[in-house]
Amino acid sequence: MDLTLVIMAAGMGSRYGGVKQLEGIGPSGETLMDYSIHDAINAGFNKVVFIIRTDLKEAFDNHYASRFQDKIEISYVFQDTFKPYEENFIIERTKPWGTGHAMLSTRDAVAAPFAILNADDYYGRSAFQALADQLSNNKNQNQVFLLGYKLINTLSDHGTVSRGLCQVNDAGLLIDVEELTDIGKRDGQIYYDKDGKSYELKSDDLVSMNFWGFMPSIFTELDSAFKDFIGNNYNHPKAEFYIPSFVDLKLKDKKITVKVIPTDETWLGVTYKEDKPLVIAGINQLVQEGVYPEKLG
Repeated sequence: MDLTLVIMAAGMGSRYGGVKQLEGIGPSGETLMDYSIHDAINAGFNKVVFIIRTDLKEAFDNHYASRFQDKIEISYVFQDTFKPYEENFIIERTKPWGTGHAMLSTRDAVAAPFAILNADDYYGRSAFQALADQLSNNKNQNQVFLLGYKLINTLSDHGTVSRGLCQVNDAGLLIDVEELTDIGKRDGQIYYDKDGKSYELKSDDLVSMNFWGFMPSIFTELDSAFKDFIGNNYNHPKAEFYIPSFVDLKLKDKKITVKVIPTDETWLGVTYKEDKPLVIAGINQLVQEGVYPEKLG
């Protein structure tokens, strides 16, 4: 079965302080995206779609042309030029509309079951295989899949992070996902801040790292939801259309079901510049253990 990997790589890197998508992390200059693509190929994916800004196209071509072009089909979409429905409104906005908008931008490039994830996160080899198995065996067009990571395995030591907090029933199906934007560690506990108050979280709470699996029919629902979002938020310059918020909306409408795939993989990511040495050390450890070769591609 054809499987597509979609990588969201159009972010501005404002907290990081630069273009982190192409930062060298591995021993031969590999990016975190390189490891995602490597794991995806080994799990059976045969196409990758990069969601990028137009100004990054040349840099991406230079990096990926020699590494993976003979191993997987490569395609690009440009989130900064994808502006559906904006002709109906006067919109003053300097950046795209978030991860849901990014996903919708791929609707003409994705025709197979697909995974979608962030460019600047490491997800782990077994997570790709688990999702590929689920997508390959799925016959239900309304079924969505989500990798569920233990919260403690996804935090940064250098600042707060955004995560989708999951509530799961006994059958492993998602009941609710809430996007929390200020999660961090303090005095040995995990908290998130909202509206001037702090709330405690558990270390084994399952969270979304924006590693989702969808059937291509999802674009019909996604297009409709984004159209409504634009209509309600065209005059809010900082409003964002998140994938978890879209999924939560469709869950409540009973249009989809979401199977959560628990994983013990540990997140590695460069949310902040200070995260980079720890990520490099983590990748080098995986290379030493034989999980990855010294050089990918």
